[in-house]
Amino acid sequence: MSAVAPVTPIRSAKPSAEAPVWLSPAQVCEVVPVLTVRDLEDMRSNGTGPAYSRPTPRKVVYLEADVRTWVQSKRQATREQS
Repeated sequence: MSAVAPVTPIRSAKPSAEAPVWLSPAQVCEVVPVLTVRDLEDMRSNGTGPAYSRPTPRKVVYLEADVRTWVQSKRQATREQS
């Protein structure tokens, strides 16, 4: 019998990017203090909030980068005072 060489995992030639940070609705409210969990529920229903994922039918998570991008997209320029 011949010996079988151990299998080594295949690794990407490129260095991996930093792992994504997933936030619960409560954690999103910590990042954006003016929001409540209820606000996020309403926005999900209306399709107006940040992008989210539903890994199970009852759980919702948000990518931190998506939340920050969404907040930046809502930024308003102020008018110059006369």
